[in-house]
Amino acid sequence: MGHHNRHFAGDPHSLTGAWSPPTSAANFCEEDYALTRYIAEFINTLTNFTYVFLALKYMYGPGSRGLLKPNYDFMSVSLLILGICSFLYHASLRQYLQFADDLSMLLLGSSMLHGLLSVRQTPARIRRNAVLLAIVTAGFSAFYVRSGKIIYHVLAFATQMAAIGLRSLYLFYWLDPSQKFPQDKIRDWKVRQWQSILIALFGYLIWNIDLEFCAELRTLRAQIGLPWAWLLELHGWWHVLTAIGADRFMKIVREMDAEERLGKGKAVAKKAA
Repeated sequence: MGHHNRHFAGDPHSLTGAWSPPTSAANFCEEDYALTRYIAEFINTLTNFTYVFLALKYMYGPGSRGLLKPNYDFMSVSLLILGICSFLYHASLRQYLQFADDLSMLLLGSSMLHGLLSVRQTPARIRRNAVLLAIVTAGFSAFYVRSGKIIYHVLAFATQMAAIGLRSLYLFYWLDPSQKFPQDKIRDWKVRQWQSILIALFGYLIWNIDLEFCAELRTLRAQIGLPWAWLLELHGWWHVLTAIGADRFMKIVREMDAEERLGKGKAVAKKAA
């Protein structure tokens, strides 16, 4: 089961928080306002710093020209937005911030798909793909917010992941041999892509364990006590693992783009010579 049909409202402190009462359709296994009245889900909130950290690590890594001139792209910005929106949502459990969290997930998926769709494409096709992707994502976002049904968001995000997988297969296996990247690069990217996928899938698995065995996990957490009980807040691990998986995949997309630019530069230089 996904978070569209599991709900853990009614915790002892759920009505005493600064943002009470919770209004979001989703409410996760972590007990509401158990540690402080200012943060509804303490671990689920703080683990979102993983998204923020990895986004800023890229922005202010090689290529950055200072605090006000970061080296950013669509993927790093979407990762940062997801971290901020998910932080605010889990801290407050307000419905409008749940929408912000859910839509920022779709933005992240769109950014990675856009990156893949831009590889081995002409500038005209890149612009066309960007416009079509923006229209589809914006249109679905409006539909989802209007309906309020989380299952639609789950299906849309799964569709994005499937499209990313198919595009990757095309680039690695089915692309015209004359357009393919060097074989050593492809081998390295395929291994790292599978690593990122397995990391994200493991995060999804333990999130579902958190959903299905919430009562047992809460009992075990109470027996262990803080701070070690925090290690069993499995939805927080979903944040950490998906952030790592997404960051690793983004690196592959950026390397593919850099390799393509390098190839075009060599072709231009060869033609000029």
